[in-house]
Amino acid sequence: MDKFSYEANGYNRSEVNKFIDDVIANTESMIKRVKSQQLEINNLKEELVKYKSMEDTLKGSMYKAEEASNNIKKQAMDESKIIVEEARRNASRIVNDALLRAEKIELKADTLERNVRIFKKKLKLVIEQQLAVVDEIEILDIDDE
Repeated sequence: MDKFSYEANGYNRSEVNKFIDDVIANTESMIKRVKSQQLEINNLKEELVKYKSMEDTLKGSMYKAEEASNNIKKQAMDESKIIVEEARRNASRIVNDALLRAEKIELKADTLERNVRIFKKKLKLVIEQQLAVVDEIEILDIDDE
């Protein structure tokens, strides 16, 4: 604290007034600075509220995106399971159809083989009968002579 010089009626008036003016100037400067800082604090608080709101929105969006991603993954897995199951059913059906066709072809082949054997026997019989006829003709030709 400043020391003031004494005069007849107390402290030196001009020193005291100068000191008071300095105190007032410093106080006004401090008040301006405090008001400015308070205004900046309020602005920063508002920005902080906005950023917190944005952060909450982003967190919500990220949660929803993750949830959607998980749903898409689950749906894709379900669809792939369905596709695989459908492919298995189709493959099974194709194999069964092929087996049925193979059985029919085998049955036809067996029938053809049997028919060929029967035809051979009948042809052999016809040929033998024709040979017998030829033999008879030879015998008749020989006798006629």
